Amino acid sequence: MSAVRDLSVLLRLRDFRRLLGVRLLSQGADGVYQVALATYVVFSPEQQTSAVAIASAMAVLLLPYSFVGPFAGVLLDRWRRRQVLFFGSLLRALLALVTAFLMLGGAPGPLFYASALCVTAVNRFVLAGLSAALPRVVEGEHLVTANSLTPTAGTLAATAGGGLAFVVRLTGADSDAVVVLLGAFLYLCAALASLRMAPDLLGPDRDGEPAPRLRQSLTGTARGLADGLRHLAEPGRRQAASALAAMTAMRFCYGAQTVMVLMLCRYAWNEDATVTGRQDGLALLGVAVAVSGAGFFAAAVITPSSAGRLGPVRWMTFCAACATVLAPALVLPFAPTSVMAAAFVLGLVTQGAKISTDTVVQSSVEDRFRGRVFSLYDVLFNVAFVSAAGVAALMLPHDGRSPALVLTVAALYGVTTLALLRLTRRH
Repeated sequence: MSAVRDLSVLLRLRDFRRLLGVRLLSQGADGVYQVALATYVVFSPEQQTSAVAIASAMAVLLLPYSFVGPFAGVLLDRWRRRQVLFFGSLLRALLALVTAFLMLGGAPGPLFYASALCVTAVNRFVLAGLSAALPRVVEGEHLVTANSLTPTAGTLAATAGGGLAFVVRLTGADSDAVVVLLGAFLYLCAALASLRMAPDLLGPDRDGEPAPRLRQSLTGTARGLADGLRHLAEPGRRQAASALAAMTAMRFCYGAQTVMVLMLCRYAWNEDATVTGRQDGLALLGVAVAVSGAGFFAAAVITPSSAGRLGPVRWMTFCAACATVLAPALVLPFAPTSVMAAAFVLGLVTQGAKISTDTVVQSSVEDRFRGRVFSLYDVLFNVAFVSAAGVAALMLPHDGRSPALVLTVAALYGVTTLALLRLTRRH
């Protein structure tokens, strides 16, 4: 109830309401676009779905967040952020239209992926701009609450957008291009909503000082990331470095199994190649996403108390140990019910480990290095997922049933558990 009360206080602020509206429309459109891209790659009759195609789609969706993200702030401190929100959303709407036409025209894969890659790269600037602009519309005493609630609201909007895309696709849309057009419309709405704010409202303020040279800013950012890496290598930061390594390994495992579930939904559990068969496979994928999301939510509920009792590293160890045992036990039958149970468990342990890693990094890293270390964390988190998709593409057969991949993932969970046990004994 306190969260609802805090949100009601924030919603009395006119400019906060307007900025929040842009975020909800923008991230809702992201959810629509991402689901349309995934279903086009996996379930479209025009596509020859393969694990390689899925890995390529994941790279398109995630790599811009890794490599563009650390440098986005450099440009956001040079450009008016209201204009970034407007032109960024308008550009995404136009690029989404291009993606839809490429889908309808059966364009070559590289051209299609280049279009989608541009959309997700621009997303990084818009999301960073929304976060950077928040202190301009919320006073100090409410800023912590706003920082807590607005990303959650954005995630819920993205989830709702993804659900809307599934519903549209399952209830009559003849093509994924129709769903992409819906995403383009929402991006356009986000652009128009940003115009309700004054051009200079969101900053940045330079107090009469000229902006630093772009080249110096970019090279300074790269040096800052290297400084963050060297800080983690210091003897007193072993716990933070180990937690990041363990989280990277668990994210890799989760990514590999995500690709496997996509292939199982498309082929192993759906031998019917007709439109009805593809719709059934898409429905199964929707269930898997929902069940995994329920695991993420459960982790958010139980991790604070569990990590409080055991300590964050011991809770991570418990999560990794559970995955070591339960992942092969539930996945190896390759039955829909048991794999859905695995999706819930793996969602819970992966998110539980991530929350614990956040806590360890926040408490073990010096404040002046914390932003740079979290930028490295973001890069590791997404690169691990994309790398896992690439490895899965090499190991998975056409129908997605790969005992070798399941056992490899279980072994990696086991190694992670042992490494965390050593860390807990050392500390």
